[in-house]
Amino acid sequence: MEWTIAVNKNWSALEEQFSWVRDMEQVQQDPLHHAEGNVAIHTQMVLQQLEGFPEYRNLDYQKQELLWASALLHDVEKRSTTIVAADGRISSPNHAKRGAQTAREILFRDVETPFELREEIVALVRYHGLPLWLMEKVDPMKSALEASLSVNMGQLKLLAEADAKGRYCADLDALLYALDMFELYSKEIGCWDATRSFLSENARFTYFNGNNSYVDYVPFDTFKSTVTVLSGLPGMGKDYQILAMNTDLPVISLDDIRRKYRIDPTDKKRNGWVVQEAKEQAKKYLRCGQDFIWNATNITSQMRKQLIDLFVSYQAYVKLLYVEKPYKIWRAQNGDREYPLPEVVLDKMLHNLEVPQLTEAHEVHYITA
Repeated sequence: MEWTIAVNKNWSALEEQFSWVRDMEQVQQDPLHHAEGNVAIHTQMVLQQLEGFPEYRNLDYQKQELLWASALLHDVEKRSTTIVAADGRISSPNHAKRGAQTAREILFRDVETPFELREEIVALVRYHGLPLWLMEKVDPMKSALEASLSVNMGQLKLLAEADAKGRYCADLDALLYALDMFELYSKEIGCWDATRSFLSENARFTYFNGNNSYVDYVPFDTFKSTVTVLSGLPGMGKDYQILAMNTDLPVISLDDIRRKYRIDPTDKKRNGWVVQEAKEQAKKYLRCGQDFIWNATNITSQMRKQLIDLFVSYQAYVKLLYVEKPYKIWRAQNGDREYPLPEVVLDKMLHNLEVPQLTEAHEVHYITA
């Protein structure tokens, strides 16, 4: 059975089913760019435009559903980011990034969605404005290549075109020109039909994590150790995954440190000390070139970057393992743990979850079975 976000796609049925669809009617937009009115009106116009594109109708059913859901969700977090300036102008800064996190939460908790399909939709929501503004980025090539690791650029352009045409604005011609330039540029740098290949994992990692890095630069592999970093919400089975690895590598576990010193996971002040203690243990292994496993939730890109930057500074090769189970299994597993977390804590962590991207480490693996 193929996936769909909703069997009945009538707008009134969507409003009845989803509170976040109902919210759209209350979110106003700047008349200069959206003279049609609120987000609900705009979203319906985007969906109508998308359904009318020959390129959309020629896609198979599942790809159509993927794009349709992305269009429905693309402005979901204008509700939380919209601000009205003193001069009356309306803007919604960072609505795409925040909307991507909300899309992931909805498609994990409320509408059970296969992992790969969900993350494609999340990425389309995250990057839906990129085709219109790519050439204004500080580094257009890096921005395009990064997006191409998680989205099909042709489908991204199709969503952006529906977004541009699904509104009343005076600069539509300029928007459509920007979309054409996006396609031409993506083809020129080799990421339109497929992800651009790198000659090594280290070349890819160095390009996306270095300043002024050259896309074809291939660094020497001078690694002294390998660090395996676990990532995943509490109760997803990270400890079990380590056991399944059947290795005798040392494991640095933040949970073990907390239990040893009887520190509550919600104690922010003392948990800062826990992280520092774990980093000191890691530095001892890094200095002598000892491989090890870092076991913690690491649910945001910022958390992971701080760690990976540390490990790489000691010339470590970093493998990132993301572990996930379906929502109902996850909640049940948390309840079966020796030290379960309160439901409200899990809800907050789910809301903040950022699934690791291929740019973050030398290797990134998703364990979702």
